[in-house]
Amino acid sequence: MGSVKDYFSSLGTGIVSLLQGMQVTGKEFITPKVTERYPENRDTLEIPKRFRAVLTLKYDAEGRHKCICCGMCQRSCPNGTITVEGKMVDMPDGKKKKKLDKYIYDLGSCTFCQLCVTSCPTNALEFSNDFEQAVFTRELLVKKLNYLPEQPDPVPAPKPAPAADAAQPTTNAKEN
Repeated sequence: MGSVKDYFSSLGTGIVSLLQGMQVTGKEFITPKVTERYPENRDTLEIPKRFRAVLTLKYDAEGRHKCICCGMCQRSCPNGTITVEGKMVDMPDGKKKKKLDKYIYDLGSCTFCQLCVTSCPTNALEFSNDFEQAVFTRELLVKKLNYLPEQPDPVPAPKPAPAADAAQPTTNAKEN
């Protein structure tokens, strides 16, 4: 007798579950449908500001980026999407400084987690919302982000020469 009772109890639970699912489906039948007219509506298409499409280096008005080639973004990337290559250069003051040589980004393996952006100490990276990145081969998804030619660093002003002592007499060529 207990098994018949369990059977009808589970049958009633199944019917309630079915009706709840049909209620969700029924709501979708009566909601108005929206059709995107892409690519015809590119001019009026609204893309959310927080949408992450492709990683870019930030450049200032003079064509310089803020990347100091520390490698934090490369180390924080969970799947090796970023490769940062630096080179040592001699500065005018005689010191050596590490400069960015190549910043390689593989869009095809990026998970858009934004760990590289949040770990950057100089705030040199950002995600753009340019979502049109379709290509025919995966090799075209590998991009060099430092595409602008490297701008020279500002040269420090030369130190002023010490002034000549006014106390010392100057020798004149005509005096013998």
